Amino acid sequence: MQEADAVRSLAALAQALRLRLFRALVVAGPEGLTPGALAEQLEVAGNTLSFHFKELTRAGLVTQERQGRNLVYRASFAAMNDLLDYLTENCCEGAACPATDAAASCRC
Repeated sequence: MQEADAVRSLAALAQALRLRLFRALVVAGPEGLTPGALAEQLEVAGNTLSFHFKELTRAGLVTQERQGRNLVYRASFAAMNDLLDYLTENCCEGAACPATDAAASCRC
């Protein structure tokens, strides 16, 4: 990952609703969620989501697929893991980083 890509990803996540959207998609896993399901889950108006999806998609953190009449949004686990790898690339001067718990070392 290049620095510009990391900045774009972090900027997209540096807004509370977008961070909540992304985390909800991570929890949903590869099946993803429709905008209606996300709006209901996050208690947000559906039309509010399109702007935020656009920013997350532009950053490469979210993908969109049409399934019949519905759109399905999914977290890009590859992009998420690339960002995490970029952020921890030089952790502990190249030595293995100590994980505080099992979740800290989780990669999808």
